[in-house]
Order: sequence, then C-alpha cells, then structure tokens
Amino acid sequence: MRFDILTIFPEFFRGPLEYGILRRARQAGLVQVEVHDLRRWARDRHRTVDDRPFGGGEGMVLKPEPIFDAVEELLGGASRPAIDSRHTAVILLSAAGRLFRQSEAQRLAALERVVLICGRYEGVDERVAEHLATDEISVGDFVLSGGELPAAMIVDAVTRLLPGALGNEASRLFESFSAPASAPATLPAQATTSPAAGGILDCPHYTRPQEFRGWSVPEVLISGNHEQIRRWRRKMALSKTLRNRPELLASAALSAEDHALLEELQAEAARTHPQSS
Repeated sequence: MRFDILTIFPEFFRGPLEYGILRRARQAGLVQVEVHDLRRWARDRHRTVDDRPFGGGEGMVLKPEPIFDAVEELLGGASRPAIDSRHTAVILLSAAGRLFRQSEAQRLAALERVVLICGRYEGVDERVAEHLATDEISVGDFVLSGGELPAAMIVDAVTRLLPGALGNEASRLFESFSAPASAPATLPAQATTSPAAGGILDCPHYTRPQEFRGWSVPEVLISGNHEQIRRWRRKMALSKTLRNRPELLASAALSAEDHALLEELQAEAARTHPQSS
C-alpha cells in the first residue's frame, strides 16, 4: 500500500514515520509513505501556494492549481472522474469534513493508494473538495493548525490494519473505540458573526483564480454586498453540516434565520431531487 502526503511542511513527517509500527511496516515493505512539498507545483518564482479569500475575511486560502497539478501528476494524470475508488482515495483533510472513524480506516486499508492533502491557513479552495478529492475528512470536532497531524493519524490508523503490521494480529480484536460525547452548544443563537458559529461546520472558501477549468467562484463572493456574503456563507455552512455531519445540528445553537435557511435548503433539495410517486 502507498500513501502520498501533500504538505507545505514536509519536514513535519520526519518524526512520526520513524517510530513504532509505522517504521516496522515500512521496513517490511508493507507500506510506502511518500511526502511531497506542495510548493514544488507552484507556478510562480516565489512558489506561492496561497492567496486571499474572495468575499473578504481573515487568513489565506490554499490555491487550487498546485493541488490539482500535484495529484494529477502523482496519479498519472487522473482527476476525480478518472480515479478508481476501488483502489485509490484522494482525501482532503479538513475540519469541515466527514468524521474519521475506525470503519473509515478499515475501508482505506483495503485500497492500494491513498493521497492525503494537508490543509493550512483559513482552508483550501472549495474546488479541490468539489472536483478533485474523493473524500473530505475531519479527525474530530476541534481545530488544528493544519492537516499534517491528521494525515499522520490516518497513516497510523490504516497501517496498523494491514496484515503483518502488528506483532500480535489478534490484539486488534480486543481494542475498544469510544464514541464522542455530544455536548450542548453554548453560543447564543444570535452569534452568527462566524459562518460556523453555534457548533456547525465552516462554509466553503475560494481564492484566485476566479475561474478554474470552467468552475467559477460563486458570484455573491465578488458582489461586494457584505450582507449577502454573510447570509450565503451561513447557508453554505448549514448545507455542508447537513450533508457531512447532520448530527451536529441537533445540539447546535441555531437562530430563527438558520431555521429559515435550513427550510430553503430542504426546498432546494426537493426541487433538485423530487421524490418519485
């Protein structure tokens, strides 16, 4: 099995890969882990891989071009429509992704190749999640500085499931897995300054170029209308939560506007996917 890790901090992985089960599995040829500097695929002399977000806001967003170029080169030119999910996964590590569980580790352990994209800064241009990654995964309901630690966790969790990786194969049968406790949200319902306020997932982010391979940044983000941008971001945050982590909505602090936005999303879904009578 092979892992390819895309990161702007390749030196981070010198430690985690050199100890314990991971080291033994690599030495035994059970797993191959290749760490790649994303800046290698930057297109300017400054090796720039990030830019300011459309619509304004804090932080920087990782650009789509270096990530697409890197994954397509590593996979022999294959982008998402051509990726055979029976053998390969391209995973974007993001706090807004589906929660990583043991069942996910077991699924990945059956594959031949896994590409891990480590996010940084404010996030990754949403076109990576929409048009390149086969999976968007989070390791928990907390925020880290980047995707490097989650990538190391996933490599470890998957590698130990490979036949021969553990000294005692039977030990896996007796391991326990604790379900995350669900704590009530403490933020007031009106605290919606952040798109993710109240305990839901973050909204999509976009950066330059405005159009990439025919996929355009949503018009609202370049409209200059701050109220429309705020409302769109909150709606998209609710949409992503509804799609990836619906259980969070039960304990989230939702305002009257949020409930109205959820009704809009449900009405839009009904129009897009009408139930057959």
